[in-house]
Amino acid sequence: MIWRSVVGKLWVTILLLVSVVLTLLTILLTQFFENFYDSQAKEQLTKMADRLVLIMEHDNNKEEAIRITNEMAEAYSMSVMIIDENHHSFISSDSLDNAPYIPVSVFNQNKKLSSVTESKEKIYTKSEFPVLKNGEKSSHTMIVYGEPYSVNGNSGGVYVYQSIENIEETTNHTKYLIFLAAGIAIILTTIFAFFLSTRITAPLRKMREAAMFVAKGEFDMKVPILTHDEIGELGMTFNRMGRQLKNNITALNQEKEQLASVLSSMADGVITFDRRMNILVTNPPADRFLQAFYYESGMKTQKKENMLPEAVIHLFQKVVSLEKEQLTEIDIQGRSWVVVMTPLYDNSVIRGAVAVLRDMTEERRMDKLREDFVANVSHELKTPLSMLQGYSEAIVDNIAESEEEKKELASIILDESKRMGRLVNELLDLAKLEAGHMKLHYTNVSLKPFVERIVRKFQGPAKERDIQLSLHMEGEPEELNIDPDRIEQVLTNLIDNAIRHTLNEGFVSLTIKISEQTVSFNVKDNGTGIKEEDLPFVFERFYKGDKARTRGKSGGTGLGLAIARNIVEAHGGQINVHSKMNEGTTFSFVIPRMLK
Repeated sequence: MIWRSVVGKLWVTILLLVSVVLTLLTILLTQFFENFYDSQAKEQLTKMADRLVLIMEHDNNKEEAIRITNEMAEAYSMSVMIIDENHHSFISSDSLDNAPYIPVSVFNQNKKLSSVTESKEKIYTKSEFPVLKNGEKSSHTMIVYGEPYSVNGNSGGVYVYQSIENIEETTNHTKYLIFLAAGIAIILTTIFAFFLSTRITAPLRKMREAAMFVAKGEFDMKVPILTHDEIGELGMTFNRMGRQLKNNITALNQEKEQLASVLSSMADGVITFDRRMNILVTNPPADRFLQAFYYESGMKTQKKENMLPEAVIHLFQKVVSLEKEQLTEIDIQGRSWVVVMTPLYDNSVIRGAVAVLRDMTEERRMDKLREDFVANVSHELKTPLSMLQGYSEAIVDNIAESEEEKKELASIILDESKRMGRLVNELLDLAKLEAGHMKLHYTNVSLKPFVERIVRKFQGPAKERDIQLSLHMEGEPEELNIDPDRIEQVLTNLIDNAIRHTLNEGFVSLTIKISEQTVSFNVKDNGTGIKEEDLPFVFERFYKGDKARTRGKSGGTGLGLAIARNIVEAHGGQINVHSKMNEGTTFSFVIPRMLK
């Protein structure tokens, strides 16, 4: 567990490093002091031997010389042995107290030691010798220095020796001090290393905690700056990083919300695919497109992976292979969709595609309406023009012999000319209304007298066919702010259509309902009715229930209801129709009350 912690790793590393350094230093110091004490002992023995030789060579009183020699030896904790050329010693063992004593025989028998008296050589040796101490024989490691002397033709050797125990005692004491200092240093190093590592890692632990909060999305978390060293700079950098991350995430969220708002508010559908053609992003129009496809395919689930129209799949494959924008048109559930697909790149690699779907149903319908409009206008103008041409030629060629026949032909020409004039005027009015160029002239109108006058206008045609025309009003009649001429045009068209398509002895009623916010007009009859499949088209231009467009009393231009719808919508209202074949029809329109 300790190696998983920065504190433990740093503490152990410092401790091991200091321990290795102290161990090496202890070994070197121990070796140094051992060599130092050896050299000191050798130097002291050499100096002592040199002094003794001087005393022996220049002092004629040997007893005094021996006394001085013993005092000097005791002062330096050394032992002295003086042997003449006859191998006799001048110093007895009794003068050495408790110090280890090397017998004279050892000096005479040892080859190296005897070389001082025999070969007049200086020797220094460190080895084990048999000694006497307190009358007991034993073996000790001794340091012995020998030097020859010569006095009045007599020669001999002076030996100064010392037990190694004295040096070892001093060395061991020095080692003890070194090891004690090393142990104290290791203990202090342990405490210091733990304190230092804790001091260093405390900010790191706080940064780790702050990083965990940042990972959870809490970018306001700050690291306290306690120092101004590298760790303090790291903390400041971490805080700057947190602020920058917060700004970047906020910017990304804003861009994401903006993109979502743009996609949701687009009239066109948008679908984003990845490389495997999985759907990533859609907007409401695209969802409607997919729902229509799923419904048409008989799928019960809302979405299935890679379940798309075959044309879209083929288009995606072309986009990926050709790396160019592609376009196609798809018909689903009676609606026409234009699909434009463009590749999406990740640097130079295609990572998917985006498809833009535009609902072209209304445009296609308008194209068809324009085509039908031209055909209908041509058809409506062809008949009166043909009649005008035919009857004019009859008059020019004097086919009509009597004045009555000529008047009849001229009357027909006049009627057809008026019909063409009405057609042109209604087309102009409709164009102005749809373009918004028709200006409404609002005025306050008393509702009851206004509608009574319109109903009275149709009482004559209704009585001719024994049709009962009635007026009903619900609510308190008040003044209404409308364009009276245009509303009269709407009511005239609806009542006229109702009378013309109602059989004899039928009824037509105008019901007006007044509420606080709106005024509702309902024109109801029990006439022939309108086929169910024709109901969505009754307010289109040139719509006629008579598909063959035969001429008769019920024949009109087919523009009246289209004009009525535009007038009602210009007043801010709505118009609709309900009908059943052979039961009757009800046209209703509602306009808001604008009282002044």
